[in-house]
Amino acid sequence: MTEALKLTGLSKSFPVGKRLFGPPKAMVRAVRPTSLVVDKGETLGIVGESGCGKTTLARMLVGLLAPTGGRIEIEGEPLNTTNPATFGRKIQYVFQDPISSLNPRKTIRQIMEAPLRHLHRMPKAARATRISEIFAAVNLREEFLERYPHEFSGGQAQRIGIARALAADARILILDEPVSALDVSVQAQVLNLLSDLKAKLGLTYLFISHDLAVVEAVSDRVAVLYFGSVVEIGPTDQVFAAPHHPYTKLLADSAPKVGRALKAPEARETELPNPLDPPQGCAFRARCPYAIPRCATEEPALEMQQAGVWAACHNPQ
Repeated sequence: MTEALKLTGLSKSFPVGKRLFGPPKAMVRAVRPTSLVVDKGETLGIVGESGCGKTTLARMLVGLLAPTGGRIEIEGEPLNTTNPATFGRKIQYVFQDPISSLNPRKTIRQIMEAPLRHLHRMPKAARATRISEIFAAVNLREEFLERYPHEFSGGQAQRIGIARALAADARILILDEPVSALDVSVQAQVLNLLSDLKAKLGLTYLFISHDLAVVEAVSDRVAVLYFGSVVEIGPTDQVFAAPHHPYTKLLADSAPKVGRALKAPEARETELPNPLDPPQGCAFRARCPYAIPRCATEEPALEMQQAGVWAACHNPQ
């Protein structure tokens, strides 16, 4: 398989307690050194609770945040933010809130024309033709082009956001909670649209969500993040059917399903560790019902548990 996206030791830390002179009082590690490979045409789901580093990771991939360390390669070439047009033609971001991600002072036509003008230098006639093609692909009427973002529903606005990403002609889309703000019925429409576009255009998706049911429905593989680290990764059906890491099991057991009563999770604690005072050893140890003495002193590394499935756990299930 051809690699679409490769991360090597990617990390991000934020300063806390900035001073006028001198270094900050502390650094918070939002994303710990992470290595991932996403193949061309694949959908990699990224799941985890709020604060685990999902959005920080996504924003680094499109140049919105500079990494503290590590390397990002897109289609075999290092991410180069000195020329945004170059990587903008390769990778694009679809935001969680569709309405706020669109400029309220511009018409939809002006919003759609921006990537065509700045990334591809298209003349006016070519832009009009390309916009018509894209709107047909996302099932939107061309009469919408003269309207403003506030005139659309959430589902329509998200389709416009997807259309804007397609206008850049990028082959990799970072989808950051793309359906979390939508009604359930509209979610299904947008997910079906994304599936159709992937098949027709050969797209690669990085699908970020806290909704395990959505991730299970759309992803080929899934990476589970906890406290800024990947704790389990593998084919979606295998990871959710028989999770090896206790945190993955906690997520799967906690996710509501129609026809199944909610049950209390086995975890002893419910909160993430304090990022200003990270624990020694395994970050999940205080919440884990299967912790062993080794977990208190040694941070686990990702190790293969079965074919294609890796987990960072001293006592895998």
